[in-house]
Amino acid sequence: MSDLFPLPSEAAPGRPLADQLRPERIEDVVGQDHLLGPDGPIGRMLSQGRLSSLILWGPPGVGKTTIARLLAGRAGLAFEQLSAIFSGVKDLRAVFERAEARRSTGQGTVLFVDEIHRFNRAQQDGFLPFVERGVVTLIGATTENPSFELNGALLSRARVMVLRRLDETAMETLLARAEARLSRKAPLDAEARTALCALADGDGRYFLNLVEDVLSWRLDQPLDAPALLAALRRRQPAYDKDREEHYNLISALHKSVRGSDPDAALYWFARMLEGGEDPLFIARRLVRMASEDVGLADPTSLMICNEAAAAYERLGSPEGELALAHAVIHLATAPKSNAAYRAYGAARQAARETGSLPPPSHILNAPTAMMKDLGYGAGYEYDHDAEGGFSGQAYFPDGMARREFYRPRGAGREAPIREKLEAWAALRARKAEGAPPPGKPKPRGG
Repeated sequence: MSDLFPLPSEAAPGRPLADQLRPERIEDVVGQDHLLGPDGPIGRMLSQGRLSSLILWGPPGVGKTTIARLLAGRAGLAFEQLSAIFSGVKDLRAVFERAEARRSTGQGTVLFVDEIHRFNRAQQDGFLPFVERGVVTLIGATTENPSFELNGALLSRARVMVLRRLDETAMETLLARAEARLSRKAPLDAEARTALCALADGDGRYFLNLVEDVLSWRLDQPLDAPALLAALRRRQPAYDKDREEHYNLISALHKSVRGSDPDAALYWFARMLEGGEDPLFIARRLVRMASEDVGLADPTSLMICNEAAAAYERLGSPEGELALAHAVIHLATAPKSNAAYRAYGAARQAARETGSLPPPSHILNAPTAMMKDLGYGAGYEYDHDAEGGFSGQAYFPDGMARREFYRPRGAGREAPIREKLEAWAALRARKAEGAPPPGKPKPRGG
């Protein structure tokens, strides 16, 4: 297996395994072929002998720092590294001065800034003149969405490259390299090797730390997956409750519900719980889904989601989480309609457009004689006394054409609602034309 990785000539037993196995060539980086391969944007850039400023966006432990260092070496540029957590204006000024000095001798500089999103807006703006003049080629690394955290001016001068979490194939490659490096096999059966890869949750650095522990074990026989999981502490899934991962997962839950996939919806629901999300936040979003995506196609959905939220408040975790799971399944399997959601949005827009138009006088109450004299309530028809309980009067403001906001899709309980609305629309049209309702004789003229 040693041919999977070009081993350094000397071992360094005091160094962590992850550092010992740090790639020495771009070709040895695993899991990022979509960027570094011959057809990837960075691969094409290198084949053309150029290097642009980059923002490397991806989860922890996928090779951002290593890639930046190797790119500088491949391009023949000096490498300067800063951490936005520990560096300030003084450090930046010193880096730019050194880069200016190199430039005067024909030597370029790559400035690698780890956690670049930690710099404030003014500090980010400070990079711009040095990037524009070519004093430095900037490579920033971030675990946060650059479109949220970085200045637009900085983003316009750097290409964003999205790194992927390492998949099982990449992890297996790292495990084989580690075994070759230490000249021994991990004491694991096939299922345990797969479980070890899953434990790292896509983080190569963390994975190699686990591998280093496992390779230090002296066992008579390989461990199976349950024994391995019992021996190693499971890593908490990557999840920032106030950052992008939070919004990504709730979006995945919402769209799985909308797409009528209860299994996927339950998976994302469970992922959020495992990540430490507040179940009441999920409960509130389920209530929203009940109105936005199910609506009147299944009016019980809103009641079930409210009851699930109340049940969680009453029971707490973990008992109350089952009620939320119940609501997730109900929403995902319910008939869907966004007619109420669209009607609400259209009505709000119409209200903004029409301003302060008053209600028509015939539907205003007239508690005083003066108001009666002004015509308040004149001509009002009491719908309960009308044939079929429907008078067909105008209820929109005078001078405003009738608008149709609610258009039921016809799914589930909305099918009979649509039939009623169509019948009422026909009656309203007959009334506007002066024709009597169906079944009622037209009054004789005198």
